[in-house]
Amino acid sequence: MFKLPELPFAIDALEPLMSKTTLETHHGKHHAAYIKNMNAILAERADAPAILEEVVELSVRENNKKLFNNAAQSWNHAFFWESLTPTPQNPEGALKSAIETAFGSVDGFREKFTAAGVGHFASGWAWLVADSAGAVKIIDTHDAATALTEAGVTPLLVSDVWEHAYYIDFKNDRAAFLEGFVEKLANWRFAEKQYEAARNGGAGAWRFPS
Repeated sequence: MFKLPELPFAIDALEPLMSKTTLETHHGKHHAAYIKNMNAILAERADAPAILEEVVELSVRENNKKLFNNAAQSWNHAFFWESLTPTPQNPEGALKSAIETAFGSVDGFREKFTAAGVGHFASGWAWLVADSAGAVKIIDTHDAATALTEAGVTPLLVSDVWEHAYYIDFKNDRAAFLEGFVEKLANWRFAEKQYEAARNGGAGAWRFPS
């Protein structure tokens, strides 16, 4: 049985950009529901993996959409919490250099990331990912689709662009939510660790807590 991971910060630590009410709903209800539904599906299987990344892989192999939706969303949300910090940060070191190479500047990245999230139709996720050569790029995935299953890349940061991530605080202003994420909430120290893992072929990358 998988457990809902605790937030890596106090539930009111991201205010006013992400309110306590939003996190009580998003983490305490939406994320918890994905975990509960996934556990219920896995309880019917004798071969259920004990590692969430392996559950996602299993659901892809079997084309089991119900299991994939709940397992991938369980993973995506846990990765999203790690992508957030109450302390505003900027990228440093090798990751900063890679971002400047790819986007011209950190501000250029912020503009393109926000545009990718705003431009994604309906529900999904906006990601910063890196390949083993250290090149970074922005991708967006739809509904429960996850960068975890994208070949050749390691996710560094993600922002949720489902409405339940921002509607309480920003109504339908997804752009304002994403601007707050890239300017104030993005956890660049976490992203830098992920970047090192990417350059090691994914070894040492973040995994869902077991």
